[in-house]
Amino acid sequence: MADLAADYATAIEQDLGEPVLLHGTSTGGSIALQLAVDRPELVRRLVLAGAACRLSSRGRAVMAEVARLTAAGDSGAATATIVAAATPPRLRLLTRPAGWVMGRLTTSDPRDMLVTIAAEDELDLEPRLDRVTAPTLVLGGTADDFYTRDLFERTAAGVPDGRAVVWDGMSHVGVAGGKMPAAVGLGYLLAG
Repeated sequence: MADLAADYATAIEQDLGEPVLLHGTSTGGSIALQLAVDRPELVRRLVLAGAACRLSSRGRAVMAEVARLTAAGDSGAATATIVAAATPPRLRLLTRPAGWVMGRLTTSDPRDMLVTIAAEDELDLEPRLDRVTAPTLVLGGTADDFYTRDLFERTAAGVPDGRAVVWDGMSHVGVAGGKMPAAVGLGYLLAG
């Protein structure tokens, strides 16, 4: 994760030349938080949507299964697994088959996915959250299979100027792609 964050740090320094307003969603949120920990001078304000300082035990189990299926060459089952875990429980009977079809249509090399899953599995930034100097907003939902309310709130509490908004019953995809979380995140970034 530190290598991925370092690539973004280089881009910020070389292409923008000043600290940024940074919004990271899901794995992108993990990368954004790693960047804010490693290079705090590059981040003016930070929003993490559907992301926290580490995956929950359930999130790790889901991603381990995705990695196993991906390594076995079953991209349909791997995509079905991750799509089902990201959606509300009441929709999983519909989203799992749609994920399987999407995965079967994928022709990309799975190595990047496996490296990213391994990096996120190892990630635990909780002991270093105090390094984040940017005002930080953590957005989450209680129906997120990858994180828990406690992880969202602990991430925000560990950052010196952090706060969390956690919606009851909202899934990972609800936070990652919902209008309300997007509006709250954008408002927070522009307020500073």
